[in-house]
Amino acid sequence: MSDRFAEFSLPDTDLTRQAYDLVFAAGPAALAHHCARTYLFARAIGEARGLRPGADYDDETLFLACVLHDLGLTEQGNGGSRFEVDGADLAAGFLAGRGFDGERTRVVWEAVALHTSRGIAHRMRPEIALTHAGTSADVAGVDADKIPGGVAGRAHAAFPRLEPGCGLAEIIVGQIAENPAKAPLGSLPYELACQFGTAVPRPRWTDLTAAAWPGVA
Repeated sequence: MSDRFAEFSLPDTDLTRQAYDLVFAAGPAALAHHCARTYLFARAIGEARGLRPGADYDDETLFLACVLHDLGLTEQGNGGSRFEVDGADLAAGFLAGRGFDGERTRVVWEAVALHTSRGIAHRMRPEIALTHAGTSADVAGVDADKIPGGVAGRAHAAFPRLEPGCGLAEIIVGQIAENPAKAPLGSLPYELACQFGTAVPRPRWTDLTAAAWPGVA
């Protein structure tokens, strides 16, 4: 297999290679491929928006956020929170343990934690917004028209999809089936649980508000 870092001009540091290897060792191949395509699509969308690596955003930080963004869907990253937060915690711990700058580690945490937060992530700094854009493009085709066909073709040739929807929904719903607390009301995991028929608490808004302050007029 060719060196993907040279093939795609990926930011090449000891840390980016360690992160890449971690993701390919930790999760199913379809998940790892999705994470790699996420960076390639994020970078392409950034270029379409006039954003330049090194000038408008930190390319190493973007790569780390994109490649590590689904660690919460691996066995190693499956904790007690929604998968985005579990993944953010594991990514931050991985980076901090290797001496990565604290401020940039925080950016990676926020990018991972917010990568499914449509309506919020795009308003954040470029590394966070582009991580969200890359995941949205790969999973749902959002802004796919901004990715040159050659980039998309090469990305899919090197990192094929392998599973419908990258196999994400099955992993997310499987985690929720074991721990419904991983699907808080209003989150993407909660919506997927509802769509796939997995039992999760479904409190009504009026019941929640009525019970908030009993006895207070």
